[in-house]
Amino acid sequence: MTYRSPGKAMSVLISSTFAFTVCFAVWMMFAVLGIPIKHQLGLSETQFGLLAAMPVLSGALVRVPLGIWTDRYGGRIVFFLTMIVAVVPIWLMSYATQYWQFLVLALFVGLVGGTFSVGTPYVARWFKRERQGFAMGVFGAGNSGAAVTKFVAPVLILTAGGAWTIVPQVYAIGLLITACLFWVFSATDPAHLQAASSTSLQAQLQLLRDPRVWRYSQYYSVVFGGYVGLALWMVNYYVDEYSFSMGTAAFLAACFSLPGGVLRALGGWISDRYGAYRTTWWVMWVIWVAFFILSYPKTDFTIQTNDGPLSFHLALSPTVFTFLMFVVGIAMAIGKASVFKFISNDYDGNIGAVSGIVGLAGGLGGFILPILFGALLDFTGINASCFMLMYGTVCVSLIWMHYSFRGAQQREREAGGGGLAVNPA
Repeated sequence: MTYRSPGKAMSVLISSTFAFTVCFAVWMMFAVLGIPIKHQLGLSETQFGLLAAMPVLSGALVRVPLGIWTDRYGGRIVFFLTMIVAVVPIWLMSYATQYWQFLVLALFVGLVGGTFSVGTPYVARWFKRERQGFAMGVFGAGNSGAAVTKFVAPVLILTAGGAWTIVPQVYAIGLLITACLFWVFSATDPAHLQAASSTSLQAQLQLLRDPRVWRYSQYYSVVFGGYVGLALWMVNYYVDEYSFSMGTAAFLAACFSLPGGVLRALGGWISDRYGAYRTTWWVMWVIWVAFFILSYPKTDFTIQTNDGPLSFHLALSPTVFTFLMFVVGIAMAIGKASVFKFISNDYDGNIGAVSGIVGLAGGLGGFILPILFGALLDFTGINASCFMLMYGTVCVSLIWMHYSFRGAQQREREAGGGGLAVNPA
């Protein structure tokens, strides 16, 4: 594989990261837009979760074919066409009036979520192996689009006098402009296509039999799927749990979404320096502790003492809750990058196909979780039930990691791919 000038590589990285940030903001727009639609249509928590998750479903399902097409036809053309195709359904969203119309259009809006599996291999091939973790981390920082939509969408709605229809209209125009800017400042290297075309479609699909792909998919379903699910759910959580206005709730929810996106570049650097295994291991432990605390619901209880009954009230204040979510956002940002460092270590010509499969798993996690959050809330009436579910998924990851990385051969392979892996267990 050949590498072009550093200046061209940086131009590709910057334009791709900007485009992905806008795409992610569009992909996550129901985190805010869903609140007024929920009130307008009188939706249950489960129905709201399904609406918020629909773009995530289509965005996840298209990741595998988009990743394969990127390997075969190049990231520039696939990225550009994906954005262009999504412009029309985003605009039509402002004309929807019934629940089924929102669900159908949300599926088409979700196409922009598949750009991650396009941009990841596209950007990675412009950099040398020892810099790919950082490059993919910078590109992945486009996840901060989830925070962008929490800042922009409430302001747009307020400016329009409470009319939510302005959001999809502005987003459609913004995406069209972004696609044009991306095309101008990005580039294509024919050598990358030649390297990718040496792998057949059958060989790419055979990757589904590789247990490492499934393992990385599970990790990513936690750090990315969990990030997406919580990013979609947090505004609603703040409104229900603390009775905040939508604007305040969106601002506080951005304290999770923003570091969860921007600091992915830091995660790429840490993974290059210390290795994918060690980084992912500690990420899982940090969010495990945080989710344990977050999953404890508001509680009132009374104990009998020698001096009579003594009552207690336990609850997380908005400040403590927001701080813990901020920590979780940082950890997930680092974890999203470290999982893809695994992929760049283990695969080269198939980065697009593997990132598509792993991205699919993460996207499906982001689709299923908001629905489960809503169903659990409807069933239990406990807002913290969403964190109880997340706590269980992290437990699975920690157990799987412990039993999958005990061999010396794995540690040696990790040391050769960027940092020494040490199993702390």
